[in-house]
Amino acid sequence: MQKINIQPVLDNAKFNSFHRAILFWTGFIIIFDGYDLVIYGTVLPLLMKTWNLTPVEAGSLASYALFGMMFGAFIFGTIGNRLGSKNAIITCILLFSGFTVLCAFAQSPSMFGAFRFVAGIGIGGVMPNAVSLMAEYAPKNIRNTLITIMFSGIATGGILSVLVGMFLIPIFGWQSVFVFGLIPILLLPFIYRTLPESMNFLIQKGRTSEAKAILSKVEPSFKSESNIILETSSALYNQAGISDLFKNNRLWSTLMFWIAFFACLLVIYGINSWLPKLIMGKPEYRDDLSLGLTFLLVYNIGAVFGAIIGGRLGDKYDLRKTVVLFFVTAAVAIFLLGFTTSYILYILMFVAGATTSGNQIVMNTLVAQYYPALLRSTGFGWASGIGRIGAIIGPTLVGYLVSLKLPFEQNFFAFAVAAGVAAIAIFFVDFKNEK
Repeated sequence: MQKINIQPVLDNAKFNSFHRAILFWTGFIIIFDGYDLVIYGTVLPLLMKTWNLTPVEAGSLASYALFGMMFGAFIFGTIGNRLGSKNAIITCILLFSGFTVLCAFAQSPSMFGAFRFVAGIGIGGVMPNAVSLMAEYAPKNIRNTLITIMFSGIATGGILSVLVGMFLIPIFGWQSVFVFGLIPILLLPFIYRTLPESMNFLIQKGRTSEAKAILSKVEPSFKSESNIILETSSALYNQAGISDLFKNNRLWSTLMFWIAFFACLLVIYGINSWLPKLIMGKPEYRDDLSLGLTFLLVYNIGAVFGAIIGGRLGDKYDLRKTVVLFFVTAAVAIFLLGFTTSYILYILMFVAGATTSGNQIVMNTLVAQYYPALLRSTGFGWASGIGRIGAIIGPTLVGYLVSLKLPFEQNFFAFAVAAGVAAIAIFFVDFKNEK
């Protein structure tokens, strides 16, 4: 019997059509995660008019989906190894796509919030499993690049949400942007047929024939013979748990990642949920929804560029230092947002998007790089779940600030401070224990 450790094969494989298919479908799935991130901010002004919501009520309503995302990240991030990454992803798509569509038919804020909560479970659960699957199959020499490209779908989805809102809302109403969320379910048969299951999962479950068939696609020169036994270096794959995130000197870095995710997602969700409304509150832009959506579009376009530039800087220099630099820049740009007008405001909005939402994508890659394969889904899932607490607080905090009717510039101070906290946290992440 010939024993083959799959990890060197996966690491040293040449990028081919098999990898492109994984990148395409995981990226597609992440796009709709980003779509849902921005969708509430796109319709917020109209929802407030439709249901006569106060700013605090509107901010709280935004948190329903975020609570769901938090639970989804915790649950599916932890059990993804046991279900299999592919199975977890398919389950999460059914949840987030199906219940996003149901939001269009909600008759009250409470019904809308309930649908958003369940959709959020799927959205939060799909992320750690998508990154785990992409990181497992990506060749080592371009792994960070592929993960960054996949995560760029978040910003792309944000842009898509704004564009769909700008074109569909005037014709079909705010409900149309939620009906648009049906697309992932429509394409689910193609996703299920094309997306592979985790190789580690298949080997642990004794499904060696499936694993060999996949390995022949990863490395065409591999010959699937009966006398070949596949081995994985992740011997404790099914037993990996939360406590392992704190072992082998990972405690400090795990906590720092949690703080950074919390602070960064507070900024991202707060801005994406409220930016059009905040801009409409500025005297010279009052009640101009299209202009508010334009600023939101600029913010998310900046996120795409930030992810690409940050990924390249990380590959060329140092990924951790790049993330820290971006967060410091974000703190400065966001602080200045309230003091400028005209074209400078567009530039600052672009920079803010690049160094917050775009930087979150780069930080996702940093987390995926930090944890070993058997902990990647759990590590990312818990960082994302803790981060969702910040995402919950963000929209509610801004709703409270708006209700106080503070001067325009003061609404952005809390975001600037949060970006600074994220910079400090990542600065103290210890990569000496990277495995």
